[in-house]
Amino acid sequence: MIEPEKIVRVAAKGDGVTASGRHVALAAPGDVVLADGTVEPGPHRAVPPCRHFGRCGGCQLQHLDERALAAFVRDRVLHAARSQGLEPEVLAPTHLSPPRSRRRASLHAQPAGGKVALGFREAGSHRIVDLAECHVLRPELFALVAPLRRMLASQRGRWAVDIDLTLADQGVDVGLKGLAMEGLEATEAALDFARENGLARLSVDLGYGAEPVWEPEPVTVTLGSVPVGLPPGAFLQATADGEAALVSAAKEWLAASASAADLFAGLGTFAFALGKPVSAYEAARDAHLACRAAAARHRVPVEAHHRDLFRNPVMPDELSAFDAVVLDPPRAGAREQVARIAASTVERVVYISCNPASWAKDARVLADAGFRLADLRPVGQFRWSTHVELASLFVR
Repeated sequence: MIEPEKIVRVAAKGDGVTASGRHVALAAPGDVVLADGTVEPGPHRAVPPCRHFGRCGGCQLQHLDERALAAFVRDRVLHAARSQGLEPEVLAPTHLSPPRSRRRASLHAQPAGGKVALGFREAGSHRIVDLAECHVLRPELFALVAPLRRMLASQRGRWAVDIDLTLADQGVDVGLKGLAMEGLEATEAALDFARENGLARLSVDLGYGAEPVWEPEPVTVTLGSVPVGLPPGAFLQATADGEAALVSAAKEWLAASASAADLFAGLGTFAFALGKPVSAYEAARDAHLACRAAAARHRVPVEAHHRDLFRNPVMPDELSAFDAVVLDPPRAGAREQVARIAASTVERVVYISCNPASWAKDARVLADAGFRLADLRPVGQFRWSTHVELASLFVR
């Protein structure tokens, strides 16, 4: 007879796990799995606030209370460090972004049963969950769901549209990929949608890159205190709250450094916030040009460099000219660039990551070069998601 088992943790993909290694979907720490497979709720089980939870792929952890959710984020980060034999000298409390704080999101739309289905995809499926509510999106973004449905309802034939929503300084920036917009009627419908909803910008991608069709004034996003041009589709931290937590860590850790190199700098999220001479390296041309133009326009000491750090990493002798390095690479990590940092004489490295697994491998390289993991801060800005971020400080 199978004995009841208690859920002791939540695995990386969101399943509850017992001490024996049994995985149970939608189980929280403290839940008890009975002999017949049913789950008896424990003290950390929460009532999911959204009717779509369990189907929508946007959230996996709405069944956890705040304590369990914070512990999940912390444990993902800490487990990654320990998998490489690393123990942080300081482990900060988990920072969780609040509900309805997501300022950028990718939705999908297509005809379904005589209407337009618009929302996130189901987990592990191409089926679209037609959003009636959303507890992660900023209200300004969710307010466009119904108007988008009405605008897309005029499309004919079989179609599928990807929708990127980003909250900029001037309002919501909407990018549509796959929208045919053939003929005057379709074009006017799209422009009416942009005008009536006060969009900051409407861009359409017909397979050749995003082209703005509506932009009453140049679209910007303020980084630090500097308005920076926002190219269509450019990377931006998912929440302003999460960005503030990551930037705050970098500013605190580099306060005494006279100069820094910002690697994988994007638009300049960290470069413009540090308040010191920064050399910002970025491969995406549009982001690099936006960073450079903003630095020149507002006369801040940020020098932008267009450079692919995967193919052409900044070399040890170049890095040794800086007091510190901050890097925020893509999910794959920065193996080649980290090897050059390890070979340099830089003494402080702030590593921001959206993938604890790749971060841990890079962290091991730094540790082998004489760096210690001085501080580690877990960040859950993708609330109720298994997607985890972190800020870390390495000191030689």
